[in-house]
Amino acid sequence: MTPEAVTELDAGFLACHAELARGYGGGGDPDDPALVQAMQMVLHIPKDEPPLRSSLLAAAATAVVALCMDPRVGPEGEWEQRYLTWKRSRIRKVARRARGAQWAAADEVDGITVDIEGAQARALVPGAVGEIDPRIRRLQIGGTDLEHDRPGPADPDLPVLWVNAELGMTVGKAAAQVGHASMLLAGALPVRQVYAWSLRGYRCAVRDAGPEQWAVLCDRVRNGSATAVRDAGFTEVAPGSMTVIAAAPDRW
Repeated sequence: MTPEAVTELDAGFLACHAELARGYGGGGDPDDPALVQAMQMVLHIPKDEPPLRSSLLAAAATAVVALCMDPRVGPEGEWEQRYLTWKRSRIRKVARRARGAQWAAADEVDGITVDIEGAQARALVPGAVGEIDPRIRRLQIGGTDLEHDRPGPADPDLPVLWVNAELGMTVGKAAAQVGHASMLLAGALPVRQVYAWSLRGYRCAVRDAGPEQWAVLCDRVRNGSATAVRDAGFTEVAPGSMTVIAAAPDRW
């Protein structure tokens, strides 16, 4: 369905989109470090058959935006207050890896799982870092990476999240960054385009961009036809680094 074919939108959907369109964070950190807000993301990385990096990152990005547009984070939803406390503070995402029983346990914690081409990622309802569910707290944050793959041209009907290959981010760092990008893109797009995107399950493609492609994408950011993520620089990259650029399909 094209955006033009959408005639009526649910009030809850409109409210979720309006919240994303308000902007990103803005509040400072609380004095108590245990009250710092973060969205935990769990990446399913089996030891014997690890997923393709590009598919796993696409699953992570899709899970994040799907959670942000879920009715349960909307008005009077069961996740609303936890989500808004995080959304309106200094937003953080933390990616952890899981396999086997760990992955099954993570699936029991409030959140949304997405599977793309066999790659699975789960975005959890945000909360204070001092109150992380024990099943999630025990999961490792670093230590595992995935090789870069070459998935070929992206589906022309899907948004593409372009990762700055020059930064050499780990898969966990990149997962957090593409999660930022999918949120920013949803907030920047007109609500009817986001609804059309929702009919495809918020699917997106993730691709690496080399220096030449990145320069072209930066021009698109400057002219307003693409959306960029600039990292705060807490881990891996320098403050202000442009990590991901999100571009909606031309036909949208």
